[in-house]
Amino acid sequence: MKLTGLIAAPVSPFDARGNVDVSCVSDYAAFLQERGVSGVFVNGSTGESLSLSLAERKVIAEAWCAAKSKLTVIIHVGANSLPEAEDLAVHAQDIGAAAIGAMPPCFFCPKLAGAIDYCEAVAAAAPGLPFYYYHIPSMTRVNIQIRDFLEQGASRIPTLSGVKFTFDDIMDFQRSLEFENGRFDLLFGRDEILLAGLAVGAKGAVGTTYNYMPATYLEIMTAFAAGDMAAARRLQAKSQALVGILHESGSSIACSKAIMALLGLDCGPCRVPLLRFDASKMAWLKARLDQIGFFGAV
Repeated sequence: MKLTGLIAAPVSPFDARGNVDVSCVSDYAAFLQERGVSGVFVNGSTGESLSLSLAERKVIAEAWCAAKSKLTVIIHVGANSLPEAEDLAVHAQDIGAAAIGAMPPCFFCPKLAGAIDYCEAVAAAAPGLPFYYYHIPSMTRVNIQIRDFLEQGASRIPTLSGVKFTFDDIMDFQRSLEFENGRFDLLFGRDEILLAGLAVGAKGAVGTTYNYMPATYLEIMTAFAAGDMAAARRLQAKSQALVGILHESGSSIACSKAIMALLGLDCGPCRVPLLRFDASKMAWLKARLDQIGFFGAV
């Protein structure tokens, strides 16, 4: 499996009381598809996956697989409990997902050998689906070399298709991308440095801000392909201004949900312990977005 273009990491839809409400997912899928997004990575970090119950994750996964769109649907099934991760993997295969991904456990954090053991078991639960390792050490604190994971894990995980690489170790990304003549699909996961990923060979990217500003990133890809580096750098700077606001807000996920609401797709608040945007915080956000010309860019 080789994915190209932009893959959004959707937020999880809640009602005003913080309960899962998937009634907006069909509209959400259409919203992304109309803006040139090619796929979704469901129930990942942006989707607050580890704050959701097993049943809630299944309901959200089902909604995305049932949405009438051409989006490629990858379901994140990672969990601290291996039996739960295996259960989610079986479920993803049963509902027709295109692939699964899994971050490693993040309480008892494994080393390389443990991460491979875990992924082997999860992938085996859904033998008909491509499997992606989800590398996000800033959240999991599992900081292994992906090049080593591919080399040692390939023979034990027959469905290993690639990695969602959400880290800034460009050297490891490139070495992994080139491993065995490009055998594996390396999806770049840092929106704010997408241009760096493209420079070393990335073809597909997964990110939070692709939910609401995909046009800018598609323009970055087009400019890079045309060799117009000045334009690509200028567009990447716009992305960095936006990501700066996410960091400034105190919660990038809550801020992302607020931005989606400003664009007419209200997915509700975040679940505790993530913060919620009240009226004053929304006014601050809109003012900051106006300052960087966000609404003209979308």
